[in-house]
Amino acid sequence: MRLDKNFSMCFPPQHQKIQPGKECDMVPLPIFQLDEYSFCGNRLKDKVAIITGGDSGIGRAVSIAYAMEGAKVVIVYLNEEKDANFTKKIITENNGECLLINGDIGDEKFCNEVVKKTMDKFSKIDILVNNAAEQHVCENLEDITKEQFERTFKTNMFGAFYLTKEVVKHMKSGSVIINTTSVVAYHGHETLIDYSCTKGALTSFTRSLALNLAKKGIRVNAVAPGPIWTPLIPASFDEQKVSKFGSQTALKRAGQPVELAESYVFLASKGASYITGETIHVNGGEIVNS
Repeated sequence: MRLDKNFSMCFPPQHQKIQPGKECDMVPLPIFQLDEYSFCGNRLKDKVAIITGGDSGIGRAVSIAYAMEGAKVVIVYLNEEKDANFTKKIITENNGECLLINGDIGDEKFCNEVVKKTMDKFSKIDILVNNAAEQHVCENLEDITKEQFERTFKTNMFGAFYLTKEVVKHMKSGSVIINTTSVVAYHGHETLIDYSCTKGALTSFTRSLALNLAKKGIRVNAVAPGPIWTPLIPASFDEQKVSKFGSQTALKRAGQPVELAESYVFLASKGASYITGETIHVNGGEIVNS
């Protein structure tokens, strides 16, 4: 299934009350695949990739792109069953292999289970994409509770740490780790303070881990999205802000998940064999100091 191109600057006012949001309830649906985005079909042939948050948003686009390039995909998600099964359906209809695993990546035991289940199913792990995240809007610093602060870090940073720590035990030379950071790691965000902190931490994690794992031949890079139309947006912002989301970029619109997928494919492929510790910025034209 492919969605028609509709790169719109504005979105109908909408809001979802529960994080991380459900893609199936968004209007319009995010664009995760387009006919004009062609695939070679073999850039990731026989690779095994774990993708957190792979059920929807950026993760869905990456999961499908990886499968179309020949990878076996393990999608880790919280509880969005409908979104996860839809993504798996697309992959299997295109003759790909997909394993769904649901749970909370903020729990180290669950992260270890993800790795074990992947090894039991596919006997190897070549690619890890730490993509899952949550964010909460708070107008004032004092509005950020201890529980929220810890929860945001557990999902966005601790989950990436737990999974990476367990995955590298099974990775060999040529394996790849890709972290989803954010443009807010570089310029901050007035009402997403704790979220911005986690993305800054992931940026430093990317750089430090790249140095640490270079001797093993494992590359570590990141993609830093700008405003992208994903379930996190209506699940985070009020209706008025959603309707104007992305309009401040140089391209005057939000990005669509499909517009990021190629960067993840590239970083995981042999075409990026001399790239490690770096970040690709996909943000609609915002210049950042990296």
